Amino acid sequence: MRLGYNLSTSAAPGADPVADAREAEALGFDFVCVSDHLHGTHPSFETWTVLTWVAANTERVQVIPNVLGLPYRAPAVLAKMAESLHRLSGGRLVLGLGAGGMDAEFAAFGLDVRSAGAKVEALDDALDILHGVWREPAFTHDGRQLRVVGAEVEPKPETPIPVWIGANGPRVLALTGRKADGWLPSMAFAPPDVIPERRDIILQAATDAGRDPAALTFTYNVGVHVGERRDDPRMVSGEAGEVAERLAGLAELGFHAVNVWPVGDEATQRRAVGEQVLPLLAR
Repeated sequence: MRLGYNLSTSAAPGADPVADAREAEALGFDFVCVSDHLHGTHPSFETWTVLTWVAANTERVQVIPNVLGLPYRAPAVLAKMAESLHRLSGGRLVLGLGAGGMDAEFAAFGLDVRSAGAKVEALDDALDILHGVWREPAFTHDGRQLRVVGAEVEPKPETPIPVWIGANGPRVLALTGRKADGWLPSMAFAPPDVIPERRDIILQAATDAGRDPAALTFTYNVGVHVGERRDDPRMVSGEAGEVAERLAGLAELGFHAVNVWPVGDEATQRRAVGEQVLPLLAR
C-alpha cells in the first residue's frame, strides 16, 4: 500500500507547505497532494504554484493536485502547465482532475457554473483535449461544452502524464473507466460500503472500451488520526497498529494507495503516520 500525504494550502503566518512536503518525503511518504479551493476568506496558496514550489524542493515524491476544479483552468492551458511541471520535476506529476463541485466558488470568480450533466460533458471534453494536445501536432476538438481549434502544445510529454479523476456519480465513474488512468475518491463522500459498486462501474467501463482494467490506479483520500480512537466512520483512527491494519485492509477494496488527510495537529499526525504507521505497512 503506497501512502501519500495531503498538504495544507494555508498561507497563514508560519505556514510552510514546502517544509511540510520535505518532511513528508524524509518520513517515507510516496506522494504529496494539494487541494484546489481558491475562493474564500481563509488565507491560502494557489494550488499549482504550491505544487511547482514543492516539486522544485523535493527529489522523490510525486506531486498530485487533489483535485483540480475544471472551470478554473482551460484544458489546453492545463495541458501545457502539466507538461512543463512533469518535465521539470523528472516525471513526478499525476494530474488529479474533477468536474468542479463547489459552484459558489466558480460563480464568485465569474467562471462557468454548469449543470450536473454539463459538468460530465465538460470533463469528457477536457480529457479528450488533454490527451489530444499531448499527442497530436495540432489538435481540434468541437465538444459539447469545450473546444479547441488547431491547438499546438510543444514539447510533447516524454513520459505519460497519468490523469486521475475525483468523482462519484455513475456517469463520471464510467468516464473514468473509459478515458482516465485512475480514480481518487474520498472516504468522507464515498465510504467503504459503496466502493465495490462504484469500482465495478469503472472496471466494466474500461473493459467495454477495450482497455485493461488492471492498468487503472485507485487511490483513497482518508482522514487519519493516530492516537485515541474516534467514533467517526468517515475516517480511520486508533493506535498505530490499528490504523496500519485498517489502511492495509483497503487493498481488499481494490485500492493501491491511500492519501492521508491528517485529523488533529498536522505536524504531530504527519510524524505519527510516518514514524509509526508507515513502517508497519512496509513489512
